[in-house]
Amino acid sequence: MASKSTLNAKNLETLGAARLADLLIEISTGSAVAKRRLRLELAGAQSPKEAGREVAKRLTSIARARSFVNWQNRKPLVTDLQSQLRAIKEQIAPADPVEALALTWRFLQVATPLFERCDDSSGMVIGVFHDACALLGEIALAAGTPPEALADAAIEALRDNGYGQYDGLIAILTPALGAEGLGHLKQRIEVLAATPVPVPPKTEWEAVGYGLGGATYVHQMQERARQSLVRMALKDIADAMGDVDAFIAQYDPATRKVPKIAAEIAARLLATGRAGDALGFVERAEVDKSRWMPHEWQDARLEVLEALDRNDEAQAFRWACFERDLSPDYLRAFLKRLPDFEDIDAEDRAMAYAMAYPVALSALQFLLCWPALDRAAQLVQQRFTELDGNHYEILTPAAEVLAARFPLAATLALRAMIDFTLNAGKSSRYQHAGRHLAECDALASQIEDFGTFEPHAAYVALLRRDHGRKASFWGHFA
Repeated sequence: MASKSTLNAKNLETLGAARLADLLIEISTGSAVAKRRLRLELAGAQSPKEAGREVAKRLTSIARARSFVNWQNRKPLVTDLQSQLRAIKEQIAPADPVEALALTWRFLQVATPLFERCDDSSGMVIGVFHDACALLGEIALAAGTPPEALADAAIEALRDNGYGQYDGLIAILTPALGAEGLGHLKQRIEVLAATPVPVPPKTEWEAVGYGLGGATYVHQMQERARQSLVRMALKDIADAMGDVDAFIAQYDPATRKVPKIAAEIAARLLATGRAGDALGFVERAEVDKSRWMPHEWQDARLEVLEALDRNDEAQAFRWACFERDLSPDYLRAFLKRLPDFEDIDAEDRAMAYAMAYPVALSALQFLLCWPALDRAAQLVQQRFTELDGNHYEILTPAAEVLAARFPLAATLALRAMIDFTLNAGKSSRYQHAGRHLAECDALASQIEDFGTFEPHAAYVALLRRDHGRKASFWGHFA
């Protein structure tokens, strides 16, 4: 049973309304975010209309503000935005979806002036606007907005999508738009497609930037934005209408051969039962088989082959995908489709292939992920000189995983990082290298035989001989 002093709603209720009110006033003193939240709750308690006024007032304030939002004050801004959006969804939409829809559009319009003064390197702020965009679909359906009016609003929104706040808008609004709204939206976009941005007299050209190709002008930027909007919108409308051919038509023949684009087209053709056409796009894709291949294209090819009952081809391709980059997912899919007992021999063959893979660290990463820790330990010992100690993101977890059962392999993974750090003079990593050496010290007592490798004491002696003057490193070890 929880203590009566535990912070939960039931225990707080025992304080009574008056005491809680005093505490909230005290806690909110000096906190603008807390005060705004309380005012919003009070407005909502009066009526959804009052809550709407409070939200509208705050959105106007945010849009008009000029102070820069950096990483230090970004979190309060996000909390504030989330509070406004929550009020729209929970306090206003159930009672007045029409007003809630208008406020959600207004919320999203705040994005452009806000991002002009905001550092959103974390993606936290745009995440709130994506939540708002998703909410549009729910509220628009409840509000019963006329489809043509909703389509017109969507067009205006997409024109102002410079920060990606309206990404996915057409798909989100599709249930509310229906066939009538989508048809109207398509007509509007087709008109836009046939209406290029006018080119002003050359004496009126306004430069907005300069590059190797010379100046870029305002009308050129506007024309590029128009073309981008048309392509994106027509693709999304085609998807919403289930018109695969219209989707394909938005790509020129050369672009259709880009592996990721070919995979997108193939997925849509498969969904409509056109596996043969899907295979054509997949096979025509320009894939350099001597280099890395996009997983999207590989997955699409496998799905198409299976849809055509070309299962032997699909299995051969899965194995080839595994061999290319040691993908555990493709190997598991390959083994899953083998008859009983054949999978054991195939797994042994895969492990042997991994052990001999040209890139030792890639092989180690695969063996740890599979997992095959005994083979991973064996690989570390056999190919120690090939381990690049600069890749601590692989070797650190390798040492941690191997330490319990394979202390020698764990020690060698740690030594690879220590040697690289000291030999390269990476002073910023001396603290980590010192900790790694201390871990080697702790593991030494568990190692009965170091084989061809120096015992721990001898290894430390070599480090003192070669790097004895690196006091900052030794300070972390001591």
